Amino acid sequence: MKVFVAAAVAAGLLSAAPAFANMELAKAKNCLTCHSVDQKLVGPAYKDVAKKYAGDKGAADRLAEKIQKGGSGVWGQMPMPANPVTPEEAKTLANWVLSLK
Repeated sequence: MKVFVAAAVAAGLLSAAPAFANMELAKAKNCLTCHSVDQKLVGPAYKDVAKKYAGDKGAADRLAEKIQKGGSGVWGQMPMPANPVTPEEAKTLANWVLSLK
């Protein structure tokens, strides 16, 4: 029983860490210069992105690619520049954005 409780506590701590870590990654990569979690700035709010792509199984891959390469036209005419992130960082950021509610 002690092992089960310890494992449950550890799992809870680990599950809370990604949300914080991904916000920190977004800050480190200057994503929050143009985006915020819950309000439109230059680009859309991350919660609006999550809502738009809810249930879209391929969204994380497409968003990760857009994070890396940039793009325009989906959220208006203001282009999003390419970002200096690794493919893994881009995927982490995309999954984090899509997890926001």
